Amino acid sequence: MSSALSGWRRSWLVLSGARIDRRRPDLGALRAQQDPEAFLWQILPHAARTFAACIAILPPRIARAAAVGYLYCRILDTYEDLHPDPDARETALRHFAARFDAEPLGPTAAIPQAVRQDARDATHLLLVERCDLVDQVYLTLDSRQRQAVREVVTAMAEGMCWSSRVFVDQGGVLKDEAQLLRYCRNVIGNPVLFTMHLLHDDELAPELTEQAMVVGEMVQLANITRDIEKDLPRGVAYHPDLGPLLKDGSVDADIIRRVRLGFLRLALIRVPAYLRIVESIDFDRVSMARASALLMLLFTDRHYRDCARRVDLVSWSGADSWSSLLRQALPAVFSSRYTHKVLARVQRNFLSALQQEDGDE
Repeated sequence: MSSALSGWRRSWLVLSGARIDRRRPDLGALRAQQDPEAFLWQILPHAARTFAACIAILPPRIARAAAVGYLYCRILDTYEDLHPDPDARETALRHFAARFDAEPLGPTAAIPQAVRQDARDATHLLLVERCDLVDQVYLTLDSRQRQAVREVVTAMAEGMCWSSRVFVDQGGVLKDEAQLLRYCRNVIGNPVLFTMHLLHDDELAPELTEQAMVVGEMVQLANITRDIEKDLPRGVAYHPDLGPLLKDGSVDADIIRRVRLGFLRLALIRVPAYLRIVESIDFDRVSMARASALLMLLFTDRHYRDCARRVDLVSWSGADSWSSLLRQALPAVFSSRYTHKVLARVQRNFLSALQQEDGDE
């Protein structure tokens, strides 16, 4: 596995990320790829475009570990999303985590009669099928990174078992805010915490661990607010007011707008946690990791600007195109002052929108 080639592939991933059509993946090329490192970077943008770009511009040693950890998390997501049988789903989730108890790692469990919605699901199933290639890169990580990967996989698998049981027992509906936030922590909070472990040389203080989980809530709420209309047909509602829409199959625009506005409010009040965790990291003077952290928030900012427009709030200004977001993030490589300035601006915009929403009540 050539580190020079790996660096080239990461650069290609960043530059071409906006052009990858996840709705029409080249499954043949992904199946034909035999080089573990090449497969890692080839499939990563199909697992998640936003996270792929942020991972790709991390320093090489951290980028590889982050990519491996994220793809394993994507596999756990695939078990939760596509496994049709609840009991077999939990067994598969726990089996995947148990693979890391000893090396070499054992095979992954297949998903018989997977519930597919689109071509992206086919890519995710291929990732499960070819997990052995990701395993080969995992085994080249240092011991501290492998431990961080094991911890995130174990925590996320248990969290998803909880989520699976709750959705089954409650007819596909989360009944309150506490369940919603716990779900967000299970899905994105654990990966955020994993990334923090990769970037910190020492143990995380309990308060920083909590802030990482709050950031996970903010980021996952972006996915939830975006996908309300997509999730309802697959029998999932993240708010009790959406429950009746599952039963009769209707689409009530007023209910959806009200729920989306509530999700937006929950997300906006969490932005100060992002600044706290970024400012806790001892970045190098010249730091791609700092630019990656800024890029992640800029992607999140773009989503919530769009969400504000969808619920008839006055949106704030910001970059929209993928290339513009990258150009805005890159100066952070050289300037911590610039980074803080942009982070603070995003925070002000979020909190101003929250005040606007409060004033409209």
